[in-house]
Amino acid sequence: MSIMEHNGGSVIAMAGKDCVAIASDLRLGAGAMTVALNFEKIFPVTDRIFMGLTGLATDITTLRERFRYLVNMFTIKESRPIEPSTFAHLVSSTLYSRRFGPYFTEPVLAGLERTASGGFKPYIAGTDLIGCLNYAEDFIVAGTASDKLFGVAESLWEPDLGPEDLFETISQTLLNAVDRDAYSGWGAIVYIITPEKVITRTLKGRMD
Repeated sequence: MSIMEHNGGSVIAMAGKDCVAIASDLRLGAGAMTVALNFEKIFPVTDRIFMGLTGLATDITTLRERFRYLVNMFTIKESRPIEPSTFAHLVSSTLYSRRFGPYFTEPVLAGLERTASGGFKPYIAGTDLIGCLNYAEDFIVAGTASDKLFGVAESLWEPDLGPEDLFETISQTLLNAVDRDAYSGWGAIVYIITPEKVITRTLKGRMD
């Protein structure tokens, strides 16, 4: 078994019309044994940016605190909130700096990027464990169920989904994918990010 699969877990981010969504399962495992049912893998970075982390649970916890420190230092130095594209490069450079002894995690980023006209546009990105950035206009997946997530998301995702339709799409994608993966599942949590608010919903999944 790969060290990336030891603790299990999956994350997906989707872009909609002036909104983004990011969701993860809640399982923490040790191989095939389930340890906890409330291990969240998505963390707020700012009011408009959320980050999902899959991989080794200890590295997830370490990187969460590391990025919180770096974002706070950026905010103090620049006197402005960090933008999603800037944060993506911060994540990339942080991971690449440890490329010879990498963090065993694959971040997924979702946020709303401020445009020159003052509006917002969806921004989603992901990296591998040494920080190679991957951008997408539709969805980004990571984790042990990533191949299943790709298949279901390609069938269900449509352009310009509103917040409620995006919630339904990402929820059905995640629940149906983790049902086909032994190392993910046991419920899920979904964040819908709009210019006005962030909607958080917890989903019940199969418990077997």
